[in-house]
Amino acid sequence: MAGIANLPLFHRARGSRVVVIGEGEAAAAKRRLVKRAGGVPCNEAEAHHAAIAFVALEDARSAEAAALRLKRRGLLVNVVDRPELCDFNTPSILDRDPVLIAIGTGGTSAGLAKHLRLRLERIIPQSLGRLAQALFSAREALRARFPDGADRRRAVDAALREGSPLDPLLENAADRVGAWLDGADAAPASANHVVTLASDDPEDLTLRQARLLGEADVILHDPAIPPAILARARADAVRHALPYEGPRDGLVVELRRG
Repeated sequence: MAGIANLPLFHRARGSRVVVIGEGEAAAAKRRLVKRAGGVPCNEAEAHHAAIAFVALEDARSAEAAALRLKRRGLLVNVVDRPELCDFNTPSILDRDPVLIAIGTGGTSAGLAKHLRLRLERIIPQSLGRLAQALFSAREALRARFPDGADRRRAVDAALREGSPLDPLLENAADRVGAWLDGADAAPASANHVVTLASDDPEDLTLRQARLLGEADVILHDPAIPPAILARARADAVRHALPYEGPRDGLVVELRRG
């Protein structure tokens, strides 16, 4: 399996204390971020109430000493401009509440993350949050329409595809949820697709192949398929090396080398 540099998580901070050490603009920016997430910035004396901390001290030795003290107390620590001391990094955030798109570079380039976010700001409509809320509000109706969880996921997948009624990049997608649900067809039946790879480079996947990988419930793969290709599948997709004789329920994709 292909490795990633960081484990991406969203930490629920609302109502919780978060240690912020330092003065100046860098520390002020961290305090603003904590408050934006509903957290309560506090000083080191209150570290016993906190789980994470930000250190924004200009003096390198002071910053390292503060980080070590906090880590000994069991906190996860972020040290501004010192990625080698960081237990976590703060991404560049695109906010379409309740949807958050976080772009991280593992601390290598905050500027790159920012400009990727700015590019996405032009593409992702402001209405995306309304679509998420509409789908959340429709969850009971969705369960009634599609009692089986796998059927429900496949039906929503089909509705959210590019050009489909709930395409997330359409400004009015949120307004279509009710009509889509009222007229929703049965969930797509179980299907088996064979994907023959042109190369071991994931960049050579066609759009159709990438979509099938991203939606597959089960991945049946040639044992020699590289991890970089398998990493394009859903993290929760079931994986089996070929040959395989078991059940094939849901969307099954067979990955074979060309």
